Amino acid sequence: MTTNRKRPKWLLIVSLLAVFAVVAAACAGDDDDAAPPATTAAPEAAPEPDDETPAEPVAEAPRTQGPGGEEAVASSEVALSDDEVAEVQAGGHTAALLWHTAGAFTDAVSQGARDAFAELGIEVIAETNAQFDAAQQANDVETVMALSPDIIISLAIGPDAGAEAFRPAVDAGVQLVFLSNVPQGYVHGEDYVGIVTDDLAAMGITAADLLADALGGEGEVGYIFHDAAYYVTNQRDQAFKAWIEINYPGITIVAEQGLADPAAAEEIATAMLTRNPDLDGIYAPWSAGPADGVLAALRAAGASDVALVTMDLDTNVSLDLVEGGNVVGIAADEAYNLGRTMAIEGAYGILGKPAPAFAVVPAIGVTADNIVEGYRQSLAADPPQEVLDAIGG
Repeated sequence: MTTNRKRPKWLLIVSLLAVFAVVAAACAGDDDDAAPPATTAAPEAAPEPDDETPAEPVAEAPRTQGPGGEEAVASSEVALSDDEVAEVQAGGHTAALLWHTAGAFTDAVSQGARDAFAELGIEVIAETNAQFDAAQQANDVETVMALSPDIIISLAIGPDAGAEAFRPAVDAGVQLVFLSNVPQGYVHGEDYVGIVTDDLAAMGITAADLLADALGGEGEVGYIFHDAAYYVTNQRDQAFKAWIEINYPGITIVAEQGLADPAAAEEIATAMLTRNPDLDGIYAPWSAGPADGVLAALRAAGASDVALVTMDLDTNVSLDLVEGGNVVGIAADEAYNLGRTMAIEGAYGILGKPAPAFAVVPAIGVTADNIVEGYRQSLAADPPQEVLDAIGG
């Protein structure tokens, strides 16, 4: 079901299906049996280009790149042959999972890694949670190194702190695979096997499509972006904005505001609503924190007809989505697949097989209609019980 928002205070928005014209350049050889009929008129000569008239610039679709500009490779391309799997299984290898924090996302990544390691005959000997504390992460690395793992998969907390924290593992020849971040100065193929993260541009594009669909392709929206130098959120945010501007001429971004502190989201959204009373929708850069603050502002203002789209599955925004509140869609990633891909890349390292510098998993567009399937595809789990209760599940 496509969700269309009705605006009783404004003109009725007609529901439109967004149709994208995908232009493919087909290159084929000459076909001697397909000569044109004799009556075909010769084509007129093409007019000479007017050098004084500049060509119309063609907008480029957003694309995902790694923190160092690495080209993205689909996670589906990260795979092992049967012989390679057998070789890894016979090695008696071990792995450690050193996470930055706990939660549903990390649980899904961890489960994906554990399942893949089990299939590869690799024993997981440790799993830690640094609670976003760089010093704790360094201690975790030191503790785990006493167990001599062959593989460590982790999200490094900070590029500089991470470089120091994981140096003992690099020096010991441990196969390191990182989630999203890479420590400062680390060289792909020497210090670490690879980086795995979301298809960041696809996340932003998915969010844009979800909001445009809810608005019928027309309206005025506010754009709240992450105001920090972090390539993951920056590329997601920029892709959302670019896709709206490229593909939805009926939608205008009338307000933009950077967000450095997630706690400021409610204040930012309140100001947007005050200055733009005809606002039809808002984009928030992620769910837990920013989207929660925007939701609070919308509810306080009684703006039940303002659509909200955001990133990443979380209980609060999921509940609002299924209850028909402001949230009209959530762009999510395949977190479970992140873990599986990281584990397989760890096996690449054991085999001495070059891995992509930067691999990405697909994006998922989650609505009220597919939220159960979305959770299962993203997190390999059902939605929280309160969300299931709200949809009668």
